[in-house]
Amino acid sequence: MNRDLYIDFAKGLATLSIIFIHTAFWSGQFYIIPEIRVFSLVFDVALFYALSGITSGNNIEKTFYRLLKLQITYMIFVTLLFFLDYFFKIFGLTFFSLEWLQSFYSTFGSKYSATSISTAPQWQNLGNWYLHEYRNADTFPVVMGSFWYLKVYFILTVFGVLILKFFPKHVNWFIGLCVALTLLFNIFPEIYPSGQVGYVAFYMTIFLVANRIKGKKVQFGFVIFLYAIFFVFFGVKFLNYLSSISFSSIFSLNYDFSILIKAFWNVFLDFINSMLVNKSKFPPRAPYIIWTFFSLATLFFFYNRLKITKESFITYIGKNAIFFYFGQGISSSLVYFLVVPMKELMPWWVLMIIIYIINVALAFIIATGLKKFDAFGWKVLEFLRKKTASQN
Repeated sequence: MNRDLYIDFAKGLATLSIIFIHTAFWSGQFYIIPEIRVFSLVFDVALFYALSGITSGNNIEKTFYRLLKLQITYMIFVTLLFFLDYFFKIFGLTFFSLEWLQSFYSTFGSKYSATSISTAPQWQNLGNWYLHEYRNADTFPVVMGSFWYLKVYFILTVFGVLILKFFPKHVNWFIGLCVALTLLFNIFPEIYPSGQVGYVAFYMTIFLVANRIKGKKVQFGFVIFLYAIFFVFFGVKFLNYLSSISFSSIFSLNYDFSILIKAFWNVFLDFINSMLVNKSKFPPRAPYIIWTFFSLATLFFFYNRLKITKESFITYIGKNAIFFYFGQGISSSLVYFLVVPMKELMPWWVLMIIIYIINVALAFIIATGLKKFDAFGWKVLEFLRKKTASQN
């Protein structure tokens, strides 16, 4: 069966978008304006859940085998991460000092300060990582900050394949249930459950809806409906925002047209900043949910319409998305050490472009290395399997 390059292309673009989001929200906290950080969330992880829904089927054995391989690859990666973090701390304590290490980690900001600098390895952290309890990796804080996605992905895929296998005629009912729960949690935020329930209710909707369009062309009406919800919701919110502020100074006779346009633009930026979309992401609430409709509508519109026939840099990223997802966590941590000394030397938007390009380049190099390390890890596991297999 030929591989659908559109899926790889979409995964590649989504991965590049995730790298931009983490450029903006992590090291970007020091210099990128809040409005750009909010706009960066237009193409977010919801795309990965939709693409997973499109590519998933009802074969339980195949799905669980794929998840098992992903879990082992993840464990190989976090094992490497654990020792990189540990050996760096040993290096710092041996050749420098505890104060030097603390100064090094202060680059990430007080929110991400190191919590376990010790010559003794913190094995419990590795065990927690294996079990998807994402305690911070001090040397690479963005890595564990990114991994919430992976836990939700495992949960969605397991429940999703069970629904598709045992309730194939009632998928729409499950979509309705997830939509109802999402609405309930947003209408009555006081009952919004902690943990993964709120995440799964929303993202399972995306997963199942995407699975329903598998192999089909999405009707224009559905795409327009998603776009309409997006623009109407934020249009109403913007009008409500406008009604709450004074325009007396804006409409002063002393203002010329260019200043008037600039004033309205500043009002719009203030509105975007006031939406606090990222704070509505954990867990997913109405502003963030509606915010994702734009990217989902775009993905669904081009599915089975845009034909990708040739391999490219973007499809390569899409084919190796998991390694780039791992790699960008490391690269997004490393670029902190470029941002801090450079942020006063140039306009913020110039620095943002430079840091993003460097982040993508580093992620590419690291992802290539991680792919080779993963292959080595699997060879080691295969060697151990052969050595420990019973001889009958």
